[in-house]
Amino acid sequence: MVNYNFKKITVVPDGKQFVDIVLSLTQRQTKTIVHKGDKISKLRSFYMMKVKFTQSNFNEKLSAIIDEFPRLKEIHPFFDDLLHVLYDKDHHKLALGQLNTARNKISQIATDYVKLIKYGDSLYRCKCLKVAALGRMCTVMKGIGPSLAYLEQVRQYMARLPAIDPNTRTILICGCPNVGKSSFMNKVTRADVDVQPYAFTTKSLFLGHTDYKCLRYQVIDTPGLLDRELEDRNIIEMCSVTALANLRAAVLFFLDILGSCGYNIAQQASVFHSIKSALKNKPLVIVCNKTDLMPVEKLSEEDKKLIEEMKDEAMKTAMGANEEAVLLKMSTLTEEGVMSVRNAACQMLLDQRVAAKMKSKKITDHLNRFHVAMPKTRDDQERLPCTPQEACEKDQKRKTEKDLENENGRRGAGVYSASLKKNYILANEEWKDDIIPEICDGHNVSDFVDSNILNRLEELTSEESLRRAEEEENGFEIEGEELTEKEKNNLAAVRKTKALLIQNHRLKKSNAQNRATVPRKFDKDKKFTRKRMGRELSSLGLDPSSALNRARSKSRGRKRERDDDFGKDSMEVDVNDDEQQKKKKKMCLRSKSRSLSRSRSVSRPPHEVLPGEGFKDSSQKIKAIKIGNKSHRKRNKAARRGEADRVIPCLKPKHLFSGKRGNGKTHRR
Repeated sequence: MVNYNFKKITVVPDGKQFVDIVLSLTQRQTKTIVHKGDKISKLRSFYMMKVKFTQSNFNEKLSAIIDEFPRLKEIHPFFDDLLHVLYDKDHHKLALGQLNTARNKISQIATDYVKLIKYGDSLYRCKCLKVAALGRMCTVMKGIGPSLAYLEQVRQYMARLPAIDPNTRTILICGCPNVGKSSFMNKVTRADVDVQPYAFTTKSLFLGHTDYKCLRYQVIDTPGLLDRELEDRNIIEMCSVTALANLRAAVLFFLDILGSCGYNIAQQASVFHSIKSALKNKPLVIVCNKTDLMPVEKLSEEDKKLIEEMKDEAMKTAMGANEEAVLLKMSTLTEEGVMSVRNAACQMLLDQRVAAKMKSKKITDHLNRFHVAMPKTRDDQERLPCTPQEACEKDQKRKTEKDLENENGRRGAGVYSASLKKNYILANEEWKDDIIPEICDGHNVSDFVDSNILNRLEELTSEESLRRAEEEENGFEIEGEELTEKEKNNLAAVRKTKALLIQNHRLKKSNAQNRATVPRKFDKDKKFTRKRMGRELSSLGLDPSSALNRARSKSRGRKRERDDDFGKDSMEVDVNDDEQQKKKKKMCLRSKSRSLSRSRSVSRPPHEVLPGEGFKDSSQKIKAIKIGNKSHRKRNKAARRGEADRVIPCLKPKHLFSGKRGNGKTHRR
């Protein structure tokens, strides 16, 4: 049987909410406007659709409620009895039966009124029949309002039940109130059960899980039991009795030998004997708790006798279990014996389940699949097991660098330092400790090491000073021609000025943090002009005309201007016509030649292929432009600025989603 999940049951609305939900669905998901001048067939289909749609919604929601609630005969007897204890299962069946009856009534109402609307002779008649059909459906739903409210309460209580699997390995903790059951539960599992120093702190079943021998066991903490008849027990006690009667589990009966729980050992033994019938054929362990305050040896003879009687009963139900495993001592305060109690219960439960499987009929089918080969002895000589030395050496764990560090010390001077060269694979083992030479420009660094390096440095310095002196003497020669003394002075001044300009430029660039240099056309201080260059060259005694002409040829051409003579002649009235025409002709030729020489470049067509663009020809470029425009089309339709535009506009503008709608469906927009 699969564990039933009661938490998946949907919320059950009350009668008024049920009607509101269905009528709202009918209003929103069907047509809302019909015209008086439409054909009678269209009017009939409009109102028949309203009635059928309402009936289908009622039917769907009622069927979901009926199907999601469990059938008490189809679930495990533990849940059947537990739900019957928590609430009367007869009321549960009656409530579900009333929902089923209401569903059938609504279906019958819809069938009858659809037949009447089918023969309606006017808009008014069809509308009245539709209103009557929906009204009767709502009346039926209001009649089952108390049943819906009752089922909602049942659903809430069922959703709070722990997810207990009745077929898995289970340990059940029971006993009188306030004997340490919840404390033991918190010690062996990760459950957080409330523990208080008064009785009936635990009012329902609590579930936890623990592991033993790589297997998962569920541990159930039950409320306390009192010594009274079954008919007199309340709902809290009946939860414990239901779990004891219906779950195949190992039972831990807790016994407070100190009596601080409010019940002496005689009363606790009486409770044990009252539930003895529910403990048959189940592993049972008597747990003496609070032994840190009162050892078992210090108990009176009467109490010891009662404990021995309980031990004998446990031996009978445990079917030949060990005496030491049936009666255990424990203290949840000091945690002494807690894990031994858990292990004993798990082991007893495991042995019982294995024994039950061995007695089943399936074991023969499984045993037939196994074959155990038993070797025959060839002689009477005894041969002891022997392991080769090589195998023993292989089993030894190889020491790592971390192990060597731990053995030889990890801190301080002169301790072990891991060698990165010990695992090098070389032709000669002695090469591992050689110093690897450093290479610079294809040469070994050791080649540059010299003992007389300081003497050589002095020689190089003196040689360099001699070379500089020779260059200064012969540095004023240009293209093999010797310069005069005046020309040498001028050349030295130019070189000095050039060096100062370079130095200023580098300083300015470093202070400006490598910003781009300002072009000359944006030079507001007018430091670099042709006039200044002419003045400086003239001051040096040089002819600046060639430098100025070269600078003018590289500068940008001026805009075309009118000829002053032509302007003056055009204003004079006394000049002859022939002379005027000649001057006009001459002016046109001059302006034409100037315009041709300084005309603007023609605009380049978009399909022209430039070198470096990566296109083979103009047709390929046109095709690429078309593909690019097509890829932007979707973005442009969505009114996006670019691919990274994530602005979400108003998806429901008021002028499109307010007021009544015309014919058609909702998704037509």
